[in-house]
Amino acid sequence: MRWLTACGVWLLGMGCQAQTFTLAYRHDSLSVLTLTTDSTCDHWQLPYPVYRMATGDVDGDGSEDALVGVVKSTRFHPEKGRRLFIFKNYHGLVRPLWLGSSLGGTLCDFRFKNGLVRSLETTRNGRYTVAEYHWSGFGLAFSRYLTKDATQEEAQRVIEE
Repeated sequence: MRWLTACGVWLLGMGCQAQTFTLAYRHDSLSVLTLTTDSTCDHWQLPYPVYRMATGDVDGDGSEDALVGVVKSTRFHPEKGRRLFIFKNYHGLVRPLWLGSSLGGTLCDFRFKNGLVRSLETTRNGRYTVAEYHWSGFGLAFSRYLTKDATQEEAQRVIEE
């Protein structure tokens, strides 16, 4: 099986299908993630504030995924915080790949670079770290720190590199 990804188009064998993830804000606590392909259009409602969206092949299957940062509470973290959700194209439908409750520290922001999720996190002492995570079959697994014990400005510069 041969995969080639470029500009939201993926090729599998001889078949070709373009796909695009977009995010529409309905109001401050409702957004709609839309997956459009050559033959389908599917939607997933996000009833939370969204602070960032990115796309890329998170799980290495050759298909573009959507990474969406939401602000919400969870059962084990009842205070509202920034979370990372990852969605995939499953036969033309938007489906969750991972609905993360937390990473290593308190998530402030994220980027998707070179096949890795790069996170800007705060630590208990009020400093900042930038870490990279890779897909490990069920979810994200820690890869390495790019910086630790940094100021917010230093960490922001590193996450953008």
